[in-house]
Amino acid sequence: MALLDLIIIGAGPAGMTAAIYAKRKGLTLQVLADSVGGQVTKTGNVENYPGYKSIPGPQLAALIKKQLEEMTVDITMSRAAKLEKSGDYFKVTSGDGHTYEARAVIIASGSKWKELNVPGEKEFKNRGVSYCPTCDGPLFSGMDVAVIGGGNAAAEAVLDLIPLATKVYLVVRSTLKADKVVIDKISANDKVTILTGYTVDKINGTDFVESVDIVSTGGERKTLSVGGVFVEVGLAPNVAFAKDLVQLNDRGEIVIDERCRTSVCGVYAAGDVSDVPQKQIIVAAGEGAKAAMSAFTYISTQKC
Repeated sequence: MALLDLIIIGAGPAGMTAAIYAKRKGLTLQVLADSVGGQVTKTGNVENYPGYKSIPGPQLAALIKKQLEEMTVDITMSRAAKLEKSGDYFKVTSGDGHTYEARAVIIASGSKWKELNVPGEKEFKNRGVSYCPTCDGPLFSGMDVAVIGGGNAAAEAVLDLIPLATKVYLVVRSTLKADKVVIDKISANDKVTILTGYTVDKINGTDFVESVDIVSTGGERKTLSVGGVFVEVGLAPNVAFAKDLVQLNDRGEIVIDERCRTSVCGVYAAGDVSDVPQKQIIVAAGEGAKAAMSAFTYISTQKC
């Protein structure tokens, strides 16, 4: 394959926005991703993206994808397996063994759900344990469920489940850190019980989840009778293919500067895979635009 200007790894909001900007700059590029849309496709209603009072996540992702198609951006559906320096250029090897070379690379590979790593979690995965209320919520209609986590994702999961479940327990390890408008909504709903200062000790059941054991910081134990457990305790960046090349922080995120530059000249990162603290759709999109413009400057000048 001919040498490209740019390879973009990932097709979530950061990767897709980077592709739009790179294409408009006239760069030759290849997008490599195992899915299009990323976490947005598993998000319910998005109410903080400019231009839309409320839009379902999958619909927003589909609109951006359509724009890429109209711009004839080439997306290869394959996971990146390894990123390495190859002389003056960079080589990306995909999971199916194909290789691509380019002058610059943007890593926008996003993140995956963190697990609780407690007894019963793996045993009951897809049998009552879920990481996606948008995907699986309707399966728990009429049941009592528990949501584990204290950030926006957990609080929004509660909102998604309120119309479906009979009762929703929100188990928060320390303090509830979601946006105030979301906290106010769930706190005002009679279906919701917020249990602050508790962690999950064990998930129980036979064929499917039947209960979850939680314990407080003071040692108080409770058993919640639930048919579903939704784990919303954060995300782990997808960096395995690049961890030997770029600098990571103690959370496994790629360290970048204000221009989305990594520790390696010519390699950029954007979105949830980076150490930018705000894991938001609009932030990821903006960082993708920045990364593409920084990459264009580097490709044009060969100066970081």
